[in-house]
Amino acid sequence: MLQLRRSLLSLLRPKSPFAACPHPPFLALHRALSNATAAAPFAVDEYLVATCGLTRAQALKASKILSHLRSPSKPDAVLAFLSARGLSRADIAAVVAADPRFLCASVEKNLSKRVAELGDLGLSRSQITRLIVICRHSFRCASIHRNVAFWLPVLGSFDKLLQVVKMNNSILTVNPEMASKPNLALLQECGIDVSDLPTFMARVLTRPHKIVREAVTHIDKIGVPRSSRMFYYALMSFAIPNKEKLANKFAILEMYGWSKEDVLEAVRKMPGILTMSDDRLRRNVEFLTRDVELETHYIAQRPVLIKYSLERRLLPRHCLIKVLKEKGLLDAEFGFYYVASLTEKKFCNKFIGPYKEKVPGLATIYASSCMGHA
Repeated sequence: MLQLRRSLLSLLRPKSPFAACPHPPFLALHRALSNATAAAPFAVDEYLVATCGLTRAQALKASKILSHLRSPSKPDAVLAFLSARGLSRADIAAVVAADPRFLCASVEKNLSKRVAELGDLGLSRSQITRLIVICRHSFRCASIHRNVAFWLPVLGSFDKLLQVVKMNNSILTVNPEMASKPNLALLQECGIDVSDLPTFMARVLTRPHKIVREAVTHIDKIGVPRSSRMFYYALMSFAIPNKEKLANKFAILEMYGWSKEDVLEAVRKMPGILTMSDDRLRRNVEFLTRDVELETHYIAQRPVLIKYSLERRLLPRHCLIKVLKEKGLLDAEFGFYYVASLTEKKFCNKFIGPYKEKVPGLATIYASSCMGHA
């Protein structure tokens, strides 16, 4: 019985909290804290702001792409690589903001390899650094060596290459054999030397060849001379948007009573109207025909009117001229094209300066309306 009692008491007696612990209590606590610290997630957004120099808004956007990162080891290696290449903190922030996945690239297997390949092409250290800043995500692509080797002699200089890359990063990734070579041959047929090609046309170089050839055919039918500067703008207008978007532009003009001849006349003189958004094109044409009461043929002959900003140019100037007319202050009749096409300085000198005493607040109201506050 005594033995049984002792056994029961031993079961009921509270055990020491450290009895089963093979290590001192403070060591167990230390390990527990260490494990908790190790389990804490890597704060990507804070890293992007504090270490990479991104703004909060940029970091929020980039962190969604980098949500898989669990430690700063690889990003730290990439930042060290960029810093060693001579990139400033602002440059690094620009690269990371434009291509967050750059932080996940392997320095040894990717980035260093790209540097070595470009160096083999004769690019200097500073040129490679400038290329990293501009081309950003394209720098990680294996195609950059092949494409730089192709475009350098075609464009004639490294500076021209950088200008083109700024406008069209795809020239460093798209296989030149697939589109660029046939497009270059077509441009030569049109009498265009690619070394003299305006940089704003860079996107045409990598468009599918079929689309570029069809664009040239359309431009020839409209009647834009290949030798004119306007041919460049026409090629951009027809080769970049898809057929559906182009059809929408024509439909909008026809909806406001434009004849086919008027549409072609306007496009021939100002191909850029085809690159406007549908909403902006619609609002500008509606304003010119309904509020200013211009004939469609008048607009078609002066299509630059459609390209002007409605809020900052067309509407404020129309309203100001209307006020001056209602007050009987204008001795002559001025066509709206004349009014709209004047430079801001000339417009103010002619239609605000002479009348600001007779119409108090005229200059202030006009300036405010041009800023969209009226």
